[in-house]
Amino acid sequence: MNTKLVILIVYAVGLLAISWWSTKLQKKGTGNKALQYLLAGRNLPTMIVAVMLCGLAVGGASTVGVAEGAYKNGFSAGWYNAAWGTGGIVVGLFFASQFRKMNVRTVPEIMGTMFGPWTRTLSVVNQLLVMMTITSLQYVAGGAILSALLPNVFTLTGGMVASAVIFIAITFVGGYWASGLSNLISVVIIYLGIIAALYQTFTNAQFGGYESIMAALPARPDGTGWMDAVSGIGLAVVVGFVVVMVTMAVTTQAVSQIAFAAYDERTAKRGFLLGGIMILPAGFLCAMFGIAAAALAPDLPNARMALPWIASQLTPFVGGIFLAALWAADVSTAVALLMGCSMLFTEDIFKKLFKNLINSENEVLFSRSAVLFVSVLSFVLALTARDILTTITSALAITTSFTLFVAAGVYFPNLCKKAAGFPVILASLVLWVAWTYFPATRIGPHIIYAEWAVCGAIFIACAMFCKTPAGRIISENGKAV
Repeated sequence: MNTKLVILIVYAVGLLAISWWSTKLQKKGTGNKALQYLLAGRNLPTMIVAVMLCGLAVGGASTVGVAEGAYKNGFSAGWYNAAWGTGGIVVGLFFASQFRKMNVRTVPEIMGTMFGPWTRTLSVVNQLLVMMTITSLQYVAGGAILSALLPNVFTLTGGMVASAVIFIAITFVGGYWASGLSNLISVVIIYLGIIAALYQTFTNAQFGGYESIMAALPARPDGTGWMDAVSGIGLAVVVGFVVVMVTMAVTTQAVSQIAFAAYDERTAKRGFLLGGIMILPAGFLCAMFGIAAAALAPDLPNARMALPWIASQLTPFVGGIFLAALWAADVSTAVALLMGCSMLFTEDIFKKLFKNLINSENEVLFSRSAVLFVSVLSFVLALTARDILTTITSALAITTSFTLFVAAGVYFPNLCKKAAGFPVILASLVLWVAWTYFPATRIGPHIIYAEWAVCGAIFIACAMFCKTPAGRIISENGKAV
């Protein structure tokens, strides 16, 4: 009997059961059916808000991707998640309650209110580009995990397909309630599996224990230690991670949507603070797997296989729990991203293109169609994905323009001018295209520095020389936020 496969199947069946049960919660909810499907009727309690945030953060990048980075750069790769957690805490302190006040469903809707329809359209393009890129990498990570730990069952492509089927099924059937409840289960499994696997890895007689693993590590070319908290990736990149993640957390649709769906303002704030704290340790824990693999298997053909290789050396039961944990990380992130993309397509594209066709009765059908459409496109992207952390952190930098506008709109509204919207958001997209596809244009250690410099300069110029103020965001009670 294949213990790992059995544990994985039990977990997958459990998630599908939760998704089916979530349809009953949607039916019990009052009000618009689409609001129940896309935002859980705006009734998420504090704990579900927290695990939605944690599950979104702790995905393939936080497990497979961080271990990949640590295999090459050591412990400092764990800053990816510490930065993510910091972003969640910042949103909890300064923005989550403000988002819950707003009478909106998407970030592009906020941009449209402030700067007009053309800015809203460009915002949709930017948001979908970011989230579909990250979704595609969940397929990659899921395929790598399944093919490495169950090589007799899955190829890389087969593992990607299997992952996609589960991601889509949960989202398509159960909507936002399914995403929240499945993340509650997944976050528990993620930390349980990581801790159990770490304990066995560093106490396993086969590996010689912690001291033997540390002694077997090859010398690093730069002369720094593998356990150094910063030097592996460098202080500039660590700071870049933090700036990227705080920037992203404020205005990526998948994150903001969690606040939109909270029961009230207090719930949103508490949920984000708790979720941010829950995220903090995950990256550093997973970095230890990459370090162990660097000592025990220094000649892996692909650094992305560092964590799956460690998992393949564990006992069947612990390995099965760890397999479920790694896959749970992908599931938790992917379902939140797919729901975010579905919301964008429904609110900002379908309702504009088919405004005479969409009504309260068929809006959920259009939302579910969006899930399928985004899934196909992101799967195609997954076939060309490369380095996980590099791809994600560069794509997330596109959100700089949105964060700049939201922060200014909430705390310094007099600086927001209508003329700033389109050029600032366009600049953030052009910078990302240049950085990604024309390496000769790169200045500085990370794209986020260029994003803030250029977007900030355009924003300040508009604030100084333009007169027409941006529109104000309206709260649910009809007042300006």
